[in-house]
Amino acid sequence: MPPYVYELPSTGAISFTDICIDATGAYTTQLVDATTARANLRSLLKETRHSDGEKDYLRIIKTADDYLPHLYAIIACVNAGELSLRNNPVFSWRSTLSSRTFSSSPRLDVPSLYADLVFTLLTLAFTYSNLASATLLAIGQYELDRYITDDGRKAKDEKLNFAINLLARSSGVYEHITDKLLPEWERATGGAKERPPELKRDIVSALARLALADSSQLAIRKLMTRSAYDSTLTPGPPLPKTHPPTSLLAKLYVNASSLYTTASSLINTSSASSSSNDHSEIIPALRRYLSDERDFTTAMAYKWFGVDAGEAPGRCGHSITYLKLSKAQLEALKESKLKVPVGINSKANKEQKASKKDRLHDELETVKVFLKYYQKMNDSVHFLPIPSESEIKSSVPDGRSAVHPKPFQPPAPAFGPTSPEALRRQAEALDISDGEPAGGTADDPATGSPSSTARVTSTKYF
Repeated sequence: MPPYVYELPSTGAISFTDICIDATGAYTTQLVDATTARANLRSLLKETRHSDGEKDYLRIIKTADDYLPHLYAIIACVNAGELSLRNNPVFSWRSTLSSRTFSSSPRLDVPSLYADLVFTLLTLAFTYSNLASATLLAIGQYELDRYITDDGRKAKDEKLNFAINLLARSSGVYEHITDKLLPEWERATGGAKERPPELKRDIVSALARLALADSSQLAIRKLMTRSAYDSTLTPGPPLPKTHPPTSLLAKLYVNASSLYTTASSLINTSSASSSSNDHSEIIPALRRYLSDERDFTTAMAYKWFGVDAGEAPGRCGHSITYLKLSKAQLEALKESKLKVPVGINSKANKEQKASKKDRLHDELETVKVFLKYYQKMNDSVHFLPIPSESEIKSSVPDGRSAVHPKPFQPPAPAFGPTSPEALRRQAEALDISDGEPAGGTADDPATGSPSSTARVTSTKYF
């Protein structure tokens, strides 16, 4: 059940004062601060990894956010020639997406400052997803509570929306890594052939689609919060007045299923091209999750297309085939004994496992009610032909997006030539230089036009 919960990585210690050469001594303090910020993140990730209790995901996000401006600053200084590297730095990170022989995820050495930036941003994106999951566990199935107050419902709606936005932000981070950072890492390292999943474009692109699909499922849930209780109390037709349009729900599920399918294909393609002696194979839990959610969202799309067809004139036969397809898909999922992803504590594990079983059971029973009703209507009233499954599958409409990725905006560097402080000083120097008299008064007597001083006062540089 979305969202996917990640095992967070951990990292080894490193000192930027050891790997960077500061020829002018201008950045001595800043390099110490950067080392401290990274050490804080390392310590927190290590603490989280060895803790069986509740995880403080907000603290991890804040600590990563504190470190990123320092890392961006060092990269900017190296690119500008204000700092140099003693050699190509190597960072130690655990690859938590790699399939492993033993229980512990492998620790790998990855070269380049960009590799450290990629792993840090991946940690941030993983934590967004895990925080979304923790938020959902906290609010529970509140939409089924008949005694919830309007204020209580509004407060939990806001938390559900918070989880949706977290996943959209996570998707945006993955897209930034794929589009901007991995090309930089490949240029810096010469495009190493053997690399962990975290440094593969196909894999990170798959994670972007996974986060967006999870977010879409939560958006669908939010659409149905008003009608959920009535629908559970009396499943089947007629639908409550508060129910969203069934055709819209079906198209939203088609889009989510398409995202899971594409993510799964990207991972399979990447794995097929991997060598057998590296850590490129993706963990089975992630593969299984994508497969299960793809099948579930497909079943839900069939369900709502079936209900939509059943309520439309002359399409009762189509409704029966759609609902039979949905029923078969849900029954296959129920028999597959779904597994919960790794990386969460035992309490959350049990809750997610129970939630998955409840979700499948409830949806399957609802589909059976709709199917029985429309079959009876067709046998006694409509007498319409029932299309084949292949005919129905070939005519499924296109999906519709419920959520879009939130683009990641890199933080301003904490120091260096592109930091806000450096840019402010440059702007002030430019302002002072352009503001000096250029040998004329406010109006140049030779041309009758405003002098340079007058032009500067009317120009905005920011």
